[in-house]
Amino acid sequence: MAFRDLREFIRLLEAKGEIKRVGAELDVRLEIPEVADRVSKRRGPALIFERPVDRSSGRSYGMPVAMNLFGSYRRMAWALGVDAATGDHRDLDAKARELMEKIPLDAPSSLKGKMDALIGLKDLASSGPREVKRGKAPVQEVVLREEEVDLRSLPVLTTWPGDGGPFITLPLVVTRSLSGRLNVGMYRLQVFDEGTTGLHIHEHHDGAKNLREWAAAGHQTMPVAVALGGDPATIYAATAPVPPVIDEYLFSGVLRGEPVEVVRCITNDLLVPAHAEIVLEGHVQIGETRCEGPFGDHTGYYSLAGDFPVLHVDAVTMRSDAIYPATIVGRPPMEDCYMAKATERLFLPAIKAMMPEVVDYDLPLEGVFHNCAIFQIKKEFPGQAFRVMNFAWSMGQMMFTKYVIVVDEDVDCHDYSEVAWRCFNNVDPSRDILIVKGPLDRLDHSSSFESFGYKMGIDATKPLPGEGHLRGWPDALEMDPQVKKRIDELWGDLGLDA
Repeated sequence: MAFRDLREFIRLLEAKGEIKRVGAELDVRLEIPEVADRVSKRRGPALIFERPVDRSSGRSYGMPVAMNLFGSYRRMAWALGVDAATGDHRDLDAKARELMEKIPLDAPSSLKGKMDALIGLKDLASSGPREVKRGKAPVQEVVLREEEVDLRSLPVLTTWPGDGGPFITLPLVVTRSLSGRLNVGMYRLQVFDEGTTGLHIHEHHDGAKNLREWAAAGHQTMPVAVALGGDPATIYAATAPVPPVIDEYLFSGVLRGEPVEVVRCITNDLLVPAHAEIVLEGHVQIGETRCEGPFGDHTGYYSLAGDFPVLHVDAVTMRSDAIYPATIVGRPPMEDCYMAKATERLFLPAIKAMMPEVVDYDLPLEGVFHNCAIFQIKKEFPGQAFRVMNFAWSMGQMMFTKYVIVVDEDVDCHDYSEVAWRCFNNVDPSRDILIVKGPLDRLDHSSSFESFGYKMGIDATKPLPGEGHLRGWPDALEMDPQVKKRIDELWGDLGLDA
């Protein structure tokens, strides 16, 4: 099923006993985040905080805070309209195959293939966003302009004690290129005062690319809109590395099986989800920056303060009974880990289409999206593991991956103990290690330079002739099959399962 908005998803979670309403009065500074962090670490339910307050200002907020809505494999599957049969990462594999059928990646050679691709693109276009008349969308029930705008009236959280201030942590930031192509990304926003925020947009992001394009064309300002809430598939789409051929609203429409309803902002022409909870409409002044941060980040460390663009909020629109959605990031497991795992599963078919030798891959939670990828491959020729490493570093956001580990097809890449066993026993550093330099995620605090540094590939596969192993490779230990069968038959009588 496709959820119309965030509250439909919340109702499903309540019906399934997957959400907890917290009636106690808790502070938006640290107290609500501490509860959310504990529940997330224990793989607990989604949370609705019904009485958020700010004791330092004496403010009580008139809207609840929703957190940890995507904080399990099961809830992440439901968010994307998938039955959570297994309750683990495999729930999304069928959805991934369905996506590949809808989004053609290869250029077909035959006439029939080209016709099929054209039909597929036509079907894809039918998933594009559907525009609602301005002023008629639920998110525009309340409109606040100019002096009415006060971001401090929203229950924005300060999640860690060393944070530079309160941060909006689950935003859908909408920008567009000069050609009109929309981008929806998730970039945190530090609230500076009643009308401005920081816009933590890294140089590698499409939103930053749009900003550079507007600046190069001589514009003084660029419009920006920030949606809070919306249907869960669209929230996820803002985090996904979607192919260049489609935008996030279209990708969400494909995930949902029906178009996302959008509406034009009141003060600019950007399209935002019509069923969002809150929208901040505004602009950035080209060239204006302000120090933003520090911020307790998904690496488990504080990302450092730095200069970033400033968002000036011109208007706020919202539902009359708005819900404020938020998340807390930090050392995994956290809610964002399950969103990243969804990306891992949904994009596996695309990776296999580009690298046919890939059987499966895993992005460990401890690698926080961009630090580690484990590839399980069918190895057929010398040096193939190094081909996989280099190809991985050439694929979109995977270029940030600091460690790429490659194992054979008989190794379960999701079994970290088995992967570690192969690495520790099979790898000769002089033969099997590749060190390269290139772009890194800006949040990588270990590199000597910001957003740039060294990466390592580890070939933990069995060497083939011609790969420099000059001795015979030993066989792995395996018990005699007849003995195993005999003990299987006797096992129940041995009384060893108790």
